[in-house]
Amino acid sequence: MTDEKTIPEREAVPLLEPREGIPAVIEAPGELAAAVAAFAAGHGPVAVDAERASGYRYSGRAYLVQLRRAGAGTVLIDPVCCPDLAALDAALADTEIVLHAASQDLPCLAELGLRPRLLFDTELAGRLLGYERVGLGTMVETVLGLRLEKGHSAADWSTRPLPEDWLRYAALDVEVLVELRDALRDELAAAGKLEWAEEEFSAVLATPLPAPRSDPWRRTSGIHKVRSLRGLAVVRELWNLRDRLAREADLAPGRVLPDSAIVTAALEIPRTTKGLTEIAPFTGRSARRHMREWLAAIGRARGLPDTQLPQPSTPGDGPPPANRWADRDPAAARRLAAARTVVAALADEHRMPTENLLQPDAVRRLTWEPPEVIDDESIADRLRGLGARSWQIRLTARPMAKALTRLETKGEV
Repeated sequence: MTDEKTIPEREAVPLLEPREGIPAVIEAPGELAAAVAAFAAGHGPVAVDAERASGYRYSGRAYLVQLRRAGAGTVLIDPVCCPDLAALDAALADTEIVLHAASQDLPCLAELGLRPRLLFDTELAGRLLGYERVGLGTMVETVLGLRLEKGHSAADWSTRPLPEDWLRYAALDVEVLVELRDALRDELAAAGKLEWAEEEFSAVLATPLPAPRSDPWRRTSGIHKVRSLRGLAVVRELWNLRDRLAREADLAPGRVLPDSAIVTAALEIPRTTKGLTEIAPFTGRSARRHMREWLAAIGRARGLPDTQLPQPSTPGDGPPPANRWADRDPAAARRLAAARTVVAALADEHRMPTENLLQPDAVRRLTWEPPEVIDDESIADRLRGLGARSWQIRLTARPMAKALTRLETKGEV
């Protein structure tokens, strides 16, 4: 992608305080009802953000929700005290909600009953416009010439009471989000990409929550080092035990026991408490409280009959990793290379990342199992079935069909 949008040569103005000061956190039903009435009487889009405690807590719930609307100002809601935002959702049913990186916040907002029907995602807009860096702070600085302090994004937002500087940070996150939306919307319209963005925003809202993984323990970091089936059984037992303990204590799993400890135990398969304590992470404050349980889990794995040991991997429902295509299906590998070349050229022409022009998974699935007849219509139908949006299909179906037809003509597929 060329001609990416970058930060201009200008001095950004620090955004240090919310315009109306730091609002008091809403913690009571009466306070929430007043906020709902104020937002219902406001006008224009509503800026929304949510703070979680990723890396600290097991759940992905929100621990603070921030909103701002013209005519209503900014509110900070404590969803621990006010876990039902259905009344606010009803008041904003026909209102455009502005989020940055919406897919991150929509699940925790939905848990509270806040489900946008109209969306503007400022991060996604930035990607479609070809901005090189699309974090909120960078976008605000690049587009609006204002500098946000981003010092608390990784904080433990389950902390109570929340420190004043954290609340200031949270309020500032929605302070100019609508202004950023307005500027990006104008840029999208000028670039002929507004319709594309609206399709993308609708697709984000329509995307269902991912289904739980069948074997989530297989995503343990470093599991590739475990070569024996017995070792994989140890990973599975320890992972499942850790997950239960983390869920019960509402702690991030890595704070109960790091992945590295699970993998080391799977490689060494210790038989005694002494052997287990020689693996340093098991002596940490949280892990050592469950020493008997860890050892029992390893014992269960050691005692499993061979017929109950996990296999090295579980086949997926899609094509194999692309780096194996040349050996397994050389013709498919050539189709993939041709399709990727088409997508890269079009993305460069329209100044956006390739993955926003067309999802990589759709490209892989199309080229691994192409339609029997390659033409514009069949490629368009297949892309539509793979979740591509109308604007993506209009841009890519014909060039993709031409590229794959050329391979057929040359006898390379």
